[in-house]
Amino acid sequence: MFFERFYNTDLAQASYMIGCQKTGECLVIDPVRDVQPYLDRAAREKLRVTHVTETHIHADYLSGSRELAARTGARLLLSAEGGPDWTYGFQAEPLRHGDTFMVGNLRLEVRHTPGHTPESLSFLVTDTPRGDTPVMYFTGDFTFVGDIGRPDLLDEAAGGEDTRFTGARQMFASLRDQFLTLPDGVQVWPGHGAGSACGKALGAVPTTTVGYERAMAWWAPHVAAGDEQGFTAELLSGQPDAPLYYGRMKTQNRAGPALLGEVTPLAHLGPDELRALVTAGAVLIDTRSREEHQAAAPQGSVNIPDGNTFETWAGWLLRPEHTPYVLLARDAAHAATLRRRLWMVGLDNVTGYVTSPDGLDTAPARPFPAAELPRHASALILDVRNKTEHQAGAIPGAQQLHAGRLAWNLGTLPRDREIIVHCQGGARSAAAASLLRAQGFRVSELAGGYEAYAREQQAPPVSPV
Repeated sequence: MFFERFYNTDLAQASYMIGCQKTGECLVIDPVRDVQPYLDRAAREKLRVTHVTETHIHADYLSGSRELAARTGARLLLSAEGGPDWTYGFQAEPLRHGDTFMVGNLRLEVRHTPGHTPESLSFLVTDTPRGDTPVMYFTGDFTFVGDIGRPDLLDEAAGGEDTRFTGARQMFASLRDQFLTLPDGVQVWPGHGAGSACGKALGAVPTTTVGYERAMAWWAPHVAAGDEQGFTAELLSGQPDAPLYYGRMKTQNRAGPALLGEVTPLAHLGPDELRALVTAGAVLIDTRSREEHQAAAPQGSVNIPDGNTFETWAGWLLRPEHTPYVLLARDAAHAATLRRRLWMVGLDNVTGYVTSPDGLDTAPARPFPAAELPRHASALILDVRNKTEHQAGAIPGAQQLHAGRLAWNLGTLPRDREIIVHCQGGARSAAAASLLRAQGFRVSELAGGYEAYAREQQAPPVSPV
């Protein structure tokens, strides 16, 4: 049996390849949209991608299941559970609770495990040459290491209304009737790790076992005691804000992400071309550090530094239906890499790249220190942290609006007064402020964020939640 975990640290997202080395067949579970790493790994192992599936309709990234099946001719197997509102809009073989299918000598049993989403599936794997005892359980966003999938995302980001309570009841039943009926030794491989917004307390280690979760997970005593009410209360409390691009991801993944196919290389644009595009409404994605951006911010630019949060912040701040984008990158190879990362959150409309902001006017956008805050008494103080961070400690009078909801709420912000943006330490607010600046708002930033303010007030800083 061949097994590999592919992990995207930005989105804290895991996908998996399992294969039968005897027959040369393999399955990919929950692939991302840039499918080349799966093709490369299969080729190195002399495997053929013969099956592709996913655990549920994802909200935090654009699925690569359709792309990978199209590239390889593999069977595409997707959930047919959850009712008509959760039916995929493109051709695939339906999977229902209790179905089984073989990938070489590996047997996969399909289990319907609703709670995080109504159509959620988990896959129980048995390596049949070694016996009939299941060995691995791929749970997607059903169970994580030390946590479970949040049932409120549909309410938070996809326009649902009180679906969280139905989801919590379904989650309780899925844990009781599916997860806890398995042998303790079964390895659990979840769809996310620490840092994902799909739960509130995900563990950092990649895997766990049924037995360990039975003994140690916060939810286990509630389920053992049949305490559905206590379980629901604890599950729904303290969940972080859900970025609003999750609703778009749900819609695209259900309908079927556009196939990328053969991709044309990005054009290298000159200063005149850049100026003409930005004047016409394009946005320059400035991938330099926030310090470089703040020293001379180009007009019409949003600062999303190339780093561990590039995909996440791009999903937070950029809306594909509004404008084409230009990448500020080091060179063609760097631009191509950034473009692939934007695919992860469904941002395909990249017109080209530049290696400098030449052709655009620039202006300094340096933050001011917390000691100067009293001089800005008439300004709106905008806290772009999570609501849980805000509740733990906030600047008096500050309005909380998570950075991942900002692009959808521009119409609620004043254009006739200064807006002072802050987060915990200054990184998120720099990106958020650049979006507001590009949209014509009068924006300042608080240097060092709430931590600097807390020090100035001689109060202990609040740790990020």
